[in-house]
Amino acid sequence: MVSFGTFIAFVFVSLGMVCSPGPNMIYLISRTISQGRTAGFISLLGVILGFVIYMIATMFGLSALFITVPFVYESVKWAGAVYLLWLAWNAVKPGAASILKPDTLPIEPPKKLFLMGLITNLLNPKIAILYVSLLPQFVDPARGSVLLQSATLGLTQIAVSFTINLLIVLVASRVALWFGTRPTWLRVQRWLMASVLTGLAASLAFDRR
Repeated sequence: MVSFGTFIAFVFVSLGMVCSPGPNMIYLISRTISQGRTAGFISLLGVILGFVIYMIATMFGLSALFITVPFVYESVKWAGAVYLLWLAWNAVKPGAASILKPDTLPIEPPKKLFLMGLITNLLNPKIAILYVSLLPQFVDPARGSVLLQSATLGLTQIAVSFTINLLIVLVASRVALWFGTRPTWLRVQRWLMASVLTGLAASLAFDRR
């Protein structure tokens, strides 16, 4: 089984992942503000299914592919770093809008909301790269079943992500309203987001596993 120290460390890593701005957060905030909390929650369920798919893929060998074919890992890693830098630039470029400023989104039925949440997560390179390369580092074959440890860590990450994203859905409207009446804080938020994304990109680019 996973040691207590490893478990706590992984919880903090999972918190860092879900709290860093990215496509999932942007989509959930925009959808909740545009269509309400119920739509945000349905979208969140799609996002969580995406995490489950990544967990299963990791448990059954996606990380092994990255190890045995280094070129695949390097390609995905650099693509992810470039994508994060692109997000950072879009946060601070002239005329950029805050992720807390709602986009105008069409009203969608529950099924489409769920699928859009799923696709947003599956196509999120930050999650793809961090999930399949990070989780295996917390697995210790000497402590028993690798499959069971991977499942434990994966479910932990999903629980943390669901909790934080649910809070985002519940408070999205209030947070957006608060920032909407404080232009200075909007600028601060954009530069803070850009700094976090740039830091993630640098960390990812220079990662040596």
